[in-house]
Amino acid sequence: MSHLIAPSILSADFGNLRTDIEMINSSAADWFHVDIMDGVFVPNISFGFPVMKVLKQHAKKPLDVHLMIVQPERYIDTFKAAGADLLTVHIEASTHLHRTIQAIKVSGMKAGVALNPHTSIQQLEDVITDIDLVCLMSVNPGFGGQKFIEATRNKIVRLKAMIQSCGSNALIEIDGGVDTNNSASLIALGADVLVAGNAVFGSEQPLTTIQQLKSL
Repeated sequence: MSHLIAPSILSADFGNLRTDIEMINSSAADWFHVDIMDGVFVPNISFGFPVMKVLKQHAKKPLDVHLMIVQPERYIDTFKAAGADLLTVHIEASTHLHRTIQAIKVSGMKAGVALNPHTSIQQLEDVITDIDLVCLMSVNPGFGGQKFIEATRNKIVRLKAMIQSCGSNALIEIDGGVDTNNSASLIALGADVLVAGNAVFGSEQPLTTIQQLKSL
């Protein structure tokens, strides 16, 4: 399988959201990456269900929803109803992670688990065969435009080895500081999905940038 590109809608122009959604629809991107922040788990607030419903109404590609919120299990069915195709929860926010993963899958969505930069991949050992995606945060979550944390590279290699040794089908998603300069090396290390925010929406030619990321 070739790698996937998931532009982060958090970096879009919210004054022209429909235009940016249509741009992603017409691009070589595979998913919409949707960051939900509550101001508690991370020091920022993004958007909630009204914006999600607009996205679902106009998006022609799957919604990859990344919950940076406390007690994410409370909203599984609501995010399903709002149009999420894949729902990712943070391991640091999930006291009963296995239960939450199962509830996501029962709802009909694919299940992802996100790890903050300081969190060891070893914490995934007992759920790695139950999940569809691991989101490695390559910046500290909460704000766009941060610099890529280089230690993530070693994490990708170790996570890929774990996935292969366990016979898991989980994809490795990299979220934060991804651009056209580092993306090829991340794919070479084993990344499957690249989340790109500022690299896409800050580009003068976003369609070209997406194509460059996709054609690596």
